[in-house]
Amino acid sequence: MESHMERREPGLWDERQQGPMRTAEPLDFGNRAQRGPVRTGVRPSRVTAMVLKVFFPSCCSSADSGILIGRWISEQNSAVILAVVHFPFIPVQVKQYLGEVQRVTKVSVSVLGSWSNSKQEKEESLSEFLEDLGTIFCHEPWIQISKEGDSKFWSCSTLQKHSKNPQEEEIILVYYDQRKVMLSHLHPPLDTAGQEAEDASKLSAIFDTVARSQVLFMTDRYDEGPIKLTHWQSDGVEASIIVELLKQASVPACMLLTFLLSLLSGICRSSVIAVFSLHGLASLCLQHVAEELQDLLQWLMGAPAGLKMNRALDQVLGRFFLYHIHLWISYIHLLSPFIEMILWYVGLSACLGLTVALCILSDIIALLTFHIYCFYVYGARLYCLKIYGLSSLWRLFRGKKWNMLRQRVDSCSYDLDQLFIGTLLFTILLFLLPTTALYYLVFTLLRLLVVIVQGLIHLLVDLIDSLPLYSLILRLCRSYRLAAGVKFRVLEQQDGKPLRLLMQINPLSYGGVVQTYRLPTYSCYPRDSWASLCKKLFLGELIYPWKHKEDKQN
Repeated sequence: MESHMERREPGLWDERQQGPMRTAEPLDFGNRAQRGPVRTGVRPSRVTAMVLKVFFPSCCSSADSGILIGRWISEQNSAVILAVVHFPFIPVQVKQYLGEVQRVTKVSVSVLGSWSNSKQEKEESLSEFLEDLGTIFCHEPWIQISKEGDSKFWSCSTLQKHSKNPQEEEIILVYYDQRKVMLSHLHPPLDTAGQEAEDASKLSAIFDTVARSQVLFMTDRYDEGPIKLTHWQSDGVEASIIVELLKQASVPACMLLTFLLSLLSGICRSSVIAVFSLHGLASLCLQHVAEELQDLLQWLMGAPAGLKMNRALDQVLGRFFLYHIHLWISYIHLLSPFIEMILWYVGLSACLGLTVALCILSDIIALLTFHIYCFYVYGARLYCLKIYGLSSLWRLFRGKKWNMLRQRVDSCSYDLDQLFIGTLLFTILLFLLPTTALYYLVFTLLRLLVVIVQGLIHLLVDLIDSLPLYSLILRLCRSYRLAAGVKFRVLEQQDGKPLRLLMQINPLSYGGVVQTYRLPTYSCYPRDSWASLCKKLFLGELIYPWKHKEDKQN
């Protein structure tokens, strides 16, 4: 029966039975003393001094007998098997080949042991010959892995001929997918402190060994040479397989390309009709907006919401803005012959990318609402003038004035004529303020609506620019390429046999992909607080959707 042990960060789990409850403890990758073999629900019965981890590629489980080449990691007491060299071979040629691989990859590749796959009865002469190879290649310990026929049980042992005090070692045999481990990129955990960071560094050494040994996998069984290897590309190099698949798929690909071209031509024909319909729709929308603004101004020139307005100022402001509406309608009539061409080129700009089309759309909205921007500027300037006039006259009543040189309020004495004129001006501005404030409020709301729409478009552009689309697609289609850790599944647990585990890659979460690979954006939009925004609105200061020169930071 198979049991599952899973963990997001790299590391093994040692499950032990303690009374009626089961607990899990992290198992160290390095040397461990006074600890027995890992067994689920069974206490260790014997004491071992060392634990040997052998990472064996699953693609070599059916390989013919030979010798194991890989890297020995002494700090972790681990062996990473990379390939199997088959018989017959000449030891000198094997050493020369491994020397060339080590020079290119900068990985200390060596012969670690022997591999025996006896599909028939076990031959004693073969086993003795494999043991004698340990004296030729001289590696301590010499790892011996054998598979007996079609049996699912494997035997793994170590041979230490040159050690004076050989210690019994508990062996953990870990299978891994060589192709996935080579192509994956192991991401360190966000919390780089404690045991998790130590386990991640140990596991990264294994991933790095397989990834840097890519030159070793460039030969397959069809290559003519004195050395025959078994690895994940033994049946054929992946590039040649892709070429053969492309040859087989050439006819369907041509048919698909023909269909796509015919579909594109149909879309181009329909786009002409769409442009004409969009032209009429745009004209109707602009005409409707102008009519709605005229109705709004007529409503403001009456008694809006039952408010008592200053009739003279109300009529002057209403007629002033109505005149600008008529100018806007004339501007639209002059622009109408070019709207069709503008919409056509805007549609073609989508070929440059979605963000280009969105930016052009934002610019078009700014041009089509230019009259609203003008109304907002007129109302804001008039309202701001009255606010600052009232504040200055209010300081006059209190015997104060604003000192421009020292940028502060100082005391000042005024004569009777100055106080009389100030009182008249304060009264006039105060009673005219509600009419001006109403126009300012209406046009500010319209302007804020346009700014919000443009802001949403630019936020969408920033999101598209910063979103790591390639990494997300890679996470969706090839999740093993972005590894956050590994998990181990128990394949075999039997007394007298090595513990066999299957190492599987835990993919990085989508949130982790976005957080790790998100591109930086350089936005030029102001980041005002709500208090600053409300202050600007109350004082009548202009609100721009971009930064001022004095607000820009290097």
